[in-house]
Amino acid sequence: MAAGPDPANGAVSNHRRRRFDVRVVPHRRRSPFRLRDWRMSTKLATVLVVPSMAFLLLAGVQTSALVGQTTALSDFSSQVGIGRQITAAVHQLQQERDRSAGELGELRKGGDRQTAAADLKPLQAATDKAIVDLSRAAEPLADADASWRVAFSEALEAYDQVVDIRPAIPPAVLSSDTILSNYHRAIGALLDLLAEPKPGQNQPALNDAVLRYVQLARVKELSSRVRAQLYGAARAGGYGTEDRVVLADLRGQQLTALGAFRVAATSDQIRRYDETSVSPMFLVATGLEERSLSSGGASPQVLPSEQWWSASQQRQELLRQLEAGVLDDAVRQADEASSGQLRTTLLVVGGVVTVLLVALLISLLIGRSVARSMRMLRSQALRIAQVELPDALDRLKTVTGGVPRIDVAPAVVRSLDEIGELAEAFVAVHRSAVTVAVEQALMRRNVNAMFVNLARRSQVLVERQLELLDDLEREESDPDQLENLFKLDHLAARMRRNDESLLVLAGTDSTRRWNRPVSLGAVLLAAAAEIEQYQRVRIESVADVHVVGHAVGELVHLLAELLENATAFSRPDTVVVVTARVEADALLVEIVDRGLGMSPAALVQANEVLASPPAADVAAVERMGLFVVSHLAARLGVRVRLHGGDDGLVARLGLPALLLAPAGAAELDAPPPARMLATSAARGVVADQPGAVRGAGAPGPGVAAVDLPVAGRPPGVAVPRQGRPVPVRAEDVLTPAVARGDGGGWWSRQGPSTPAVPAPAAPPSIPVTAGTNERGLPVRVPMAQLSAVTRSAQPMSAPIRTDPDPEAVGGMLSRLYSGVRRAEAEDTTEIPVPPSGGHHEGGRRQ
Repeated sequence: MAAGPDPANGAVSNHRRRRFDVRVVPHRRRSPFRLRDWRMSTKLATVLVVPSMAFLLLAGVQTSALVGQTTALSDFSSQVGIGRQITAAVHQLQQERDRSAGELGELRKGGDRQTAAADLKPLQAATDKAIVDLSRAAEPLADADASWRVAFSEALEAYDQVVDIRPAIPPAVLSSDTILSNYHRAIGALLDLLAEPKPGQNQPALNDAVLRYVQLARVKELSSRVRAQLYGAARAGGYGTEDRVVLADLRGQQLTALGAFRVAATSDQIRRYDETSVSPMFLVATGLEERSLSSGGASPQVLPSEQWWSASQQRQELLRQLEAGVLDDAVRQADEASSGQLRTTLLVVGGVVTVLLVALLISLLIGRSVARSMRMLRSQALRIAQVELPDALDRLKTVTGGVPRIDVAPAVVRSLDEIGELAEAFVAVHRSAVTVAVEQALMRRNVNAMFVNLARRSQVLVERQLELLDDLEREESDPDQLENLFKLDHLAARMRRNDESLLVLAGTDSTRRWNRPVSLGAVLLAAAAEIEQYQRVRIESVADVHVVGHAVGELVHLLAELLENATAFSRPDTVVVVTARVEADALLVEIVDRGLGMSPAALVQANEVLASPPAADVAAVERMGLFVVSHLAARLGVRVRLHGGDDGLVARLGLPALLLAPAGAAELDAPPPARMLATSAARGVVADQPGAVRGAGAPGPGVAAVDLPVAGRPPGVAVPRQGRPVPVRAEDVLTPAVARGDGGGWWSRQGPSTPAVPAPAAPPSIPVTAGTNERGLPVRVPMAQLSAVTRSAQPMSAPIRTDPDPEAVGGMLSRLYSGVRRAEAEDTTEIPVPPSGGHHEGGRRQ
């Protein structure tokens, strides 16, 4: 059978389970600052967290840089995308400014103000609408970089000045340069805002894309200003003194800006510009512009205003379309760069997270494997320490036959690493502990065998001493000497009880057994006869019940130990009261004394010993009475508890129904012999009938003893030496008279040495049983039906005495019992007794 829980039960006991759940407390306090005190999970987490944090730090720096670039490119794409609204607003401002230059020239010549205001109003409304669209598109960029927000604010402020200067155009109260300079400033601010997007470092392609559409927008702006100068001169009817200088400067700037555009532009954009420049509408405006150039010192030609406005308007539209195309290319390139950077960032972040998760998963798997192995090893070690090894020791302590084989379970951790080696080491320790326990069990069995041998030898000597004392008592007539002999007789009886206690200490059952039910009163009287101060025991209110025969001997021993304790630790002038009553299906016996008592802690400790019998050790020898009571109670299934009384202790015994037998119609017990009846007055116990005990109304200690009839002697005949207390033994109380022929009494391994009466007696009408087993079947008492064995043996040739001497009868029974004890010491063969009511061969409870 394997060490551990019983396979039949499938679980460990509750107290074992509670012990198994107790946390192992370290011998010193764990410090969080001491590395060796960290738990394995903490160490594994630390090993995992440190490199993970370093990896996260590096990955965080890289990811932060990528996120910054992604954010910068996203803002750049948004700023480039808002260039569509900026160029639209610039285009509308250019239309309004160039038309206002022509109207100012017409007003200088005396034109109609209302007509000029009506012509400019649609252009001004279109410009306002374009600025509103720009402001609405710029709202998502409120959190953009500071330089772009400053440039946007400057553009709005410049436009506000244009709005403020508009009312001054129809009256022409301000010069044309003053009015047009506000337009130039607003358009310049918008062009600066158009050039504000910056993609960051290491982005030359995006910088070139911004430069291309900005240069093209400047080319368009210079072309628009040339148109304004020529249209104003055409409406005024001639050029001013500074017009030719301004036109020459504008044409020079236009050529420079066009060269910068061609340098930065792609081949496709240059091709589109070349295609636009050879367009017929573009060539018409260019031809008219060339006519305004001065050649050979001649004055420049004034162009027709309507023809020039129409041709230049078509050229501006062509440039606007080309500008929109270049700007779309820049927006598309910026969006692609932003999207590519976002994808790169997401891939990097995803890669970092994936690597981290994989590392965490692998680390968790490894850590979980290590932690699981450690938990399994700890669980096995605790189970070995708290369940398997204690259970194995308990089985070895309670074994009665050969020492069973204790199998050691293999290690639960089967890995080949250091933890697996540690698990094998634990199994080796367990195997060594079991081996030592088996050796100790063998040694304990040998010691118990020595105890049993010594106890049996001592019992033989005590029986011979009792036999000798019986002979001396019969021959002695001096009252004083007879009293001393009685004391020696009682001390010898106590020595015999000590020998039986030694047998209990060695785990061996007593051989004194009764094969017929015995009344409870007789059992109590027999127990009182086993102690030294039997005169102080008062038996009151005993229920009329009988005890099964196989439990009588051990029950008498148990009660004698409790009565001995009660009389030894109470004042000599007090009495020990014994009561017995039936409660439900059990019998409750109470032993009350008025003595020293016990402290609450000692009382709890004593009740624990009584509840669970301890193993035999030095402490058990020192308190042998408590040890014997606990083991006998466990054998019989009797519940013994100590309670604190008013002035002493109360011992309560609960006898189960299995130990009780119904009272038969016939008398089962013999009348008490002379030894017991002569001491009734001294002990305060008066027997009203054989085997019965007085009730509550019986005379007390102060009542004189009543000279009752003695078996074999007629009433009225004086009994010698009954004025003094006579020692009483258990066999004197429990053994029937010799003359009875219905059987019953003490039995041993062998029959009587003298021949029995040849006439066989009829078997009892009611079968004698020892209760029922767990299946409800009656349990047979060995040899209870054999009248030839159970009947008291008498010599066939012995003459029949008409007036037998009680002392002679007692001496003969004592010699018979001593012969049985000597035979038991010589022959160690045990007669197996079938289990009944939870008892095995020796009456011990399973």
